[in-house]
Amino acid sequence: MTVTQQEQSPSTDTTISYLGRHDELVKRISTGTRDSLIESESSTISETTPLLPSATHQGKPVEDDNGKFVQTLMEELPVLGWFALPTFGSQFLEYGLGVVSVISIGHLSTTALAAASLGSMTASLSGWGVISGLTSALDTLLPSTWTSDRPQFVGLWAQRMCIVTAAFSVFTLTVWFNAEPILLALKQDPEVARLASLYLRWSSLGLPAYAFNNISRRYFQAQNLFSIPTHIIVVVTPFNILFNYLLVWGPESVRLGFIGAPLATAISFNLISVLYIIYGVFFVPKTAWHPISRQMFSGLGVLIRLGLSGIAEVGSDYWAWDGVAFGASFLGPVALASQSVLLTTTATMYSGPLALGMATAVRIGNLLGERRAKRARVAAFAGMIWALTYATLTSTMLLVLRNSWARIFNNDPEVVTKVAGIIPLVATFQAFDGITSVAGGIMRSQGRQFTGAVLIFCSYFLFGIPVGMVLAFKYKKDLFGIWTGMTIALVCCAFLGTWLAFRTDWDYELEKAQRRLAEEKERARKMKRAPLEEGAQE
Repeated sequence: MTVTQQEQSPSTDTTISYLGRHDELVKRISTGTRDSLIESESSTISETTPLLPSATHQGKPVEDDNGKFVQTLMEELPVLGWFALPTFGSQFLEYGLGVVSVISIGHLSTTALAAASLGSMTASLSGWGVISGLTSALDTLLPSTWTSDRPQFVGLWAQRMCIVTAAFSVFTLTVWFNAEPILLALKQDPEVARLASLYLRWSSLGLPAYAFNNISRRYFQAQNLFSIPTHIIVVVTPFNILFNYLLVWGPESVRLGFIGAPLATAISFNLISVLYIIYGVFFVPKTAWHPISRQMFSGLGVLIRLGLSGIAEVGSDYWAWDGVAFGASFLGPVALASQSVLLTTTATMYSGPLALGMATAVRIGNLLGERRAKRARVAAFAGMIWALTYATLTSTMLLVLRNSWARIFNNDPEVVTKVAGIIPLVATFQAFDGITSVAGGIMRSQGRQFTGAVLIFCSYFLFGIPVGMVLAFKYKKDLFGIWTGMTIALVCCAFLGTWLAFRTDWDYELEKAQRRLAEEKERARKMKRAPLEEGAQE
């Protein structure tokens, strides 16, 4: 039985009352006035109240954005900011689960850090990148579905994605459990290859949970419940630190050393999944949930098509960065350890642009579901402004801390010196990295993952990586050459991505969103009609 917003239980209200202030502010800003929200929902504002008015649940256009561009922009900036803030927190802390693992291993030895870097790189290439790419299909489908007149299809698409990710995980596990001979065939150091293989085997315990968490996060975010993933990861983070300490450095009775770090991360991923299930079952209305039925096995082609494009888009980015990390492994253990520090740094900083990209995708998708194409265009512009603001802050911080930053991860003087020399270059491309991420979010909201994939592939593999490798190996520029090439790639991505994003025909994108919903309604009607026809024939 579907539970509406008006049917919340007292226990639900009590449990999430402490989360409501952030979401209440978002809702008031995004809907224009407090009165219109109260009139449209006639209920107490809580985290489970949808962000946008329910008018479009009757299929009526709500295009009321004929005012001045600047005025609309000033309305969208705080909305996106409040969207992105909890998303940034959850992304930053979730990535921090892996960072804690790297820090724990890094203080064991330089060889252990190199192996963890190689194992993490392989996991990204064949696992995390595949899952992230597949689930990016939900960025296209869920937000506009939530603000349509069939919000329960959000749950149906999430169920279908669970099936798709489970099937693709078979490939990932096959690679992870046969990693050592593969790495040895690629001429990696035998001891590094052995440890990296162990890292992957123990990481496999967290792969199903990682996929489920990606789906669950998008399920809640599409409903504008951005605080839920953040509060869950806040609860898990201290446990992850404790697990790492006990399993890597703790008492002899529980200490596992190197393998303790990936095991701790896997346990944390599974704990996050358990909390998502508890939260979804007991503490939020089931407006977006769809009863489990055979419908979850239909429509998989849409997810696979968008998901494969998403793998190409997200995967190209993962593969490019991890590919240059693999190239750095041929420069020696010190270079590989330095690359691990730099890559961990940029990935941590990327939590901000990633959050902005996700927030922009959700906001645009919600607005397209609400049939507000003009405001969707302004929301895209607001995302770019936030990306530049964030880049300014992170670049300044990196430049100030350049000479001491590497000591967080490793105390080797050679590693510290090498990292300090490249940090200014890393600080330089923060702006381009942010713009690229927001442009990607805009394109995902439109179902243009393939376009994003082509853009990233061409920028990295036709320009950035070749230039970086030539500088690193032919001209002996070492890691600085590699990072110069990647900066060139990001500059190309940023300019071309911005150009593509703002050439969008937003009325056409609105039509596409409505067409997808109509197709899903027709599919649901056919599924319901089939058993009746079979019974009539009998």
